[in-house]
Amino acid sequence: MTEEPAEVRRQRGAALKELCIEDLELYGAEELTERIETLAAEIERARAQLARKQATRAAADAFFKRQD
Repeated sequence: MTEEPAEVRRQRGAALKELCIEDLELYGAEELTERIETLAAEIERARAQLARKQATRAAADAFFKRQD
């Protein structure tokens, strides 16, 4: 029995880096508008996750009465 090679895992943020260097000249106006809307939604998703993490951290700091 032969094993299939494992897929190489991409590093965190690799997709974003690839997205940032993509040639935008290939896109039409509608596609660019859709891309902007998709990216705006992703920014909101990231901001919401950041807010959750900050709230969790603040709760932990308050519980342990951490002094900065």
